[in-house]
Amino acid sequence: MKTNYNPDVLNCLANLSSDEVFTPPKLVNQMLDLLPPELFTNPRTTFLDPVCKTGVFLREIARRLDKGLEPKIPEKQKRIDHIFTQQLFGIAITELTALLSRRSLYCSKKASGKYSVCSRFDDADGNILFNRIEHTWLKGRCSFCGASQKNLQRDSELETHAYQFIHTTKPEEIYKMKFDVIIGNPPYQLNDGGGMGSSATPIYQKFVQQAKKLNPRYLTMIIPSRWFTGGRGLDEFRDEMLKDERLRIIHDFINASDCFPGVEIKGGVCYFLWKSDEKGECRIYTHEGNEITSEAERPLLENGLDTFIRYNEAIPILHKIRKFNENSFSEIVSANDPFGFDVRVENSYKRVKPKYKLKPFKNSVAFYYNGWKKEGLGYIDRNSVSKNKDWIDKHKIYIPKAWGIGNINKDWLQPFIGEDHSCCTETYLVLGPFENIETENNVISYIQTRFFHFMLSLVKITQNTMQKAYSLVPMQDFSESWTDEKLYKKYDLNKEEIDFIESMVRPMENGDE
Repeated sequence: MKTNYNPDVLNCLANLSSDEVFTPPKLVNQMLDLLPPELFTNPRTTFLDPVCKTGVFLREIARRLDKGLEPKIPEKQKRIDHIFTQQLFGIAITELTALLSRRSLYCSKKASGKYSVCSRFDDADGNILFNRIEHTWLKGRCSFCGASQKNLQRDSELETHAYQFIHTTKPEEIYKMKFDVIIGNPPYQLNDGGGMGSSATPIYQKFVQQAKKLNPRYLTMIIPSRWFTGGRGLDEFRDEMLKDERLRIIHDFINASDCFPGVEIKGGVCYFLWKSDEKGECRIYTHEGNEITSEAERPLLENGLDTFIRYNEAIPILHKIRKFNENSFSEIVSANDPFGFDVRVENSYKRVKPKYKLKPFKNSVAFYYNGWKKEGLGYIDRNSVSKNKDWIDKHKIYIPKAWGIGNINKDWLQPFIGEDHSCCTETYLVLGPFENIETENNVISYIQTRFFHFMLSLVKITQNTMQKAYSLVPMQDFSESWTDEKLYKKYDLNKEEIDFIESMVRPMENGDE
């Protein structure tokens, strides 16, 4: 016997791109569950999705309102007309998603069409707006979103991705009304020629900041978790969020594919609940797979820190380590581009390739570049080094600037000791310089512990691992070598804490050396 299966079409749509990710209905309902149930029994509650893609948020809200308002508005058509015209509002991110959202919500691409489930609209758009907005160019960048004029100033027939909600200083003028709830899944980044993935320009924070300007009673959005530690374009946003006591709930997903099957978002994703009239500590839920693995109510910022510690179990471990009041390992990690080879073509992201050779020549020094292990160690003129020239002839360790995928269970740092007279491109950072090779070996012994990787993971949640990522790793006495056992004993970690570290960090394997 065959079983009829009619899947929800919004579960079956492929994503437009890695920065515009469709939200599955199940996830939407998990976010809606954060809101007080009485909102869905009140005929005056207003909802706004300022980043409509499929209309799924408004559709699922409509379902809840339809059920919740039945006692107050018994007549079905009258109830539907009221909900769609008076309570649900959206702003689409593109013309295509406007059509898709209207089809999902009104069951017709025209809200006023004969097949629309709402009988009260006089225009085709209904309450889902889309207006083509142009970027405001200032010195080659959009003054609202930061998009590159060179890459996004296009013919009028082409999409410009100038999102209406954030390309205004007065978002309240779009609908000229007050909203009780703002909810959505904003675009995550601008791929405007500067790279892909974690190197592209984040944009989701601008939607959150704009939504707060409208001062809704409740705000909930799902966004990448990279903001926990800041980084490119996110430092100000991170500081705002972590100091905002109205941020009451965070659901943190270490693996983004647990929310968005088949989508990789390095560092994971989270959705949150912000309440305008309520302050306090935040309840943090950690998700792995289909389970909540941890739950705790705590401050978003530990005393003296400027980054969010995403693992609840890490807090007591961190407290024990901080009692030692040790310097940070980051003090011996160089800044990005330690020798000054990150040179770009004027008004372009394209790098100027350093002029190195594969054989030594007069006045040359060893040169580590991206791909040297395959193509061979390079050699470059000593005089071409523009930064830290005094490091060239000193003992030092090289580590990659970008490594792993931002997953503590899979990543492992692979340092190597450089030639006596050497330098490197921006592909690497430098540890040191050190007095002798014995010290270098002791530093490497520390790096090869699970303890080191665990402390590093409290800040590192993406592939890029700059100097700041090492800020919570404590410095050690490198006149001796280190093992996990010595470190556990030094910091008086109990079995539960040790087990947590070892459950989170895989042991070093032979291939990691």
